[in-house]
Amino acid sequence: MPAIQVENLTKRYGARTAVDDISFSVEEGEIVGFLGPNGAGKTTTLRILTGFQPATSGRAFVAGYDVFNEGIRVRENTGYLPESTPLYREMRVHKYLTYRATLKGVPRRLRREYVESAMERCHVIDVRDRIIGHLSKGYRQRVGLADALVHRPAVLILDEPTSGLDPNQVRDVRDLVKEISVDTTVLFSTHTIPWVEQVCERVIIISRGRIVLDGTLSDTRKRVAPWSRVEIHTSAVARDAMEVLDKLERVFFVENLTIGERTALRFLTSKEQVNDACADAEDALSSISATMGEPIVGDAMVEDLFTRLTRGSEQVVVRA
Repeated sequence: MPAIQVENLTKRYGARTAVDDISFSVEEGEIVGFLGPNGAGKTTTLRILTGFQPATSGRAFVAGYDVFNEGIRVRENTGYLPESTPLYREMRVHKYLTYRATLKGVPRRLRREYVESAMERCHVIDVRDRIIGHLSKGYRQRVGLADALVHRPAVLILDEPTSGLDPNQVRDVRDLVKEISVDTTVLFSTHTIPWVEQVCERVIIISRGRIVLDGTLSDTRKRVAPWSRVEIHTSAVARDAMEVLDKLERVFFVENLTIGERTALRFLTSKEQVNDACADAEDALSSISATMGEPIVGDAMVEDLFTRLTRGSEQVVVRA
């Protein structure tokens, strides 16, 4: 059985469906990015998998154990880091991790070894005697990771592990996750595409509670390979420019990139039709008495596919 198996999982809050009949699996040793915009259902799914809230229907297994009927076993084999890292800030790092290891059932004879190992893996040895509340947010996130790993779980589930961190702290956490994934199955949620591209080989994208893409990054890049992204500047007001460009047959998903006074837009088009699409765009803008600068053409990126999928511009795609 895979390290994580989800079958027809649904979660409703009254009339609102947060997770809508999703199914996916994560194989042992995989590191998988679980992507989606805010409100897509990522956090709800992870909370169900870790036993923090029940599902309305469906089945889920983590480390071979039934989430709904073997919750204690699931928690024994799962490390979980929620988006808001829950730490006792008045405690010192070493004491806190020892306390958490005790709560998680680490035998007394192994406790010191496990705590030291978790601190080393997460690079918090140098702050072991510091009060948690006095640490930077980046270090607190590392302590949270050490907490999630202190009982040596088979599966690690992270919810937005880099939320609120600066670029250097993001890089540190990213590197930590890559190290951890050597001997632990990792599922992490995020809406940061570059993070996923640097860390994992597979991605699951969820939107409005449903999975819209499940595949390897290599396959995902192949899907965007036939497309180009085009950036233009125009004298038109952004709303008017977007309205006329949206009507063009060769132009897809127009985005407003405007910062300051001059309107900047970006759209996707087929590589085979990029010249025609740019000419169409210039004609469309001319029809509203606007000029267009020289277009900047580049290859489409994974984030372009993510945006299209999560804004309803593509059909649902499920991994075979």
